Amino acid sequence: MNIYLKALIYLLIFGLLHFGYESTGLEFLKPICGTNESVFQHLKMGFFAYFFASLIEYRIVKGRFKGNNFWCSRALATILVPWMIFLIWYLVPATWGKINSVAIELSWAFIVSYLSGIFAGIIEKGVEKFKVSTEFKIVIIILFIVSAFLFVRFTYKSPWIDLFVDPLKLE
Repeated sequence: MNIYLKALIYLLIFGLLHFGYESTGLEFLKPICGTNESVFQHLKMGFFAYFFASLIEYRIVKGRFKGNNFWCSRALATILVPWMIFLIWYLVPATWGKINSVAIELSWAFIVSYLSGIFAGIIEKGVEKFKVSTEFKIVIIILFIVSAFLFVRFTYKSPWIDLFVDPLKLE
């Protein structure tokens, strides 16, 4: 599938997951949808949105795909998407500081989401071409399962500390 098209599908699914639980209140959506505006919830939405975009891609290209790295490359890209979102998003606070315009912040959010989808697509296309070992595939499976577990688990029970809070200042 075209990388830019997949990134667009990912962006649309991300939007659905962003507002899915909030607009419906359906409890079964909580594990995959955003439940608040925290960074963590946005990383979770990216993870599941990219996975769902890969499922759609599979349905479209499954008869045309030649190779055994389809799911390994998609799982790796899915694992990396939240970290790409994090890295790209925090470029603005690191270089310009706080964004005081809702319009600019939303625009940046769309750009970050789309770019993370494009970058993930580029990574998965590269990994598809490699001969990967069984050990590599096992590590990817383990990291995928751990990621999914943490995203769901922390939806219901947040960890005791924020990402940027100095633990010494909490006491």
